Amino acid sequence: MISMNIKYLRKKFSLSQEELAEKIGVSRQSIAKWENGESLPDIQKCADMAFLFEVSLDAFVMSPIDESVEVKEEPSEGRYVFGLVKVGERGQVVIPKHARKVYDIKAGDKLLVLGDNRGMAFAKINNMHIFTFGG
Repeated sequence: MISMNIKYLRKKFSLSQEELAEKIGVSRQSIAKWENGESLPDIQKCADMAFLFEVSLDAFVMSPIDESVEVKEEPSEGRYVFGLVKVGERGQVVIPKHARKVYDIKAGDKLLVLGDNRGMAFAKINNMHIFTFGG
């Protein structure tokens, strides 16, 4: 089931095995093995692909996805899944290499940390002016 869904969705989104591999941080050979049923992606990579293809994880792993399932025709530009990171004892987060490359993040760069009740995000800041208002 998963092998057919990966192949179907990859082709529907006009992605090569190499392009899909780059977007989810694996080798092209891994994609080929998954599509041929020689091995299975781990649950995180399944979640990454479901997010990328804008389908539910449940549908991605449990149901055949074909023309009867509504799937957006084009991948969202600039949409990446960089993988999981582990928070260190002092709150350190190592940003995955591919994310650093995509966003040109280098040592010493400043990142703004944003958050709400749904999650958090990082934004690269080049020149940030902080304004304070008296009251």
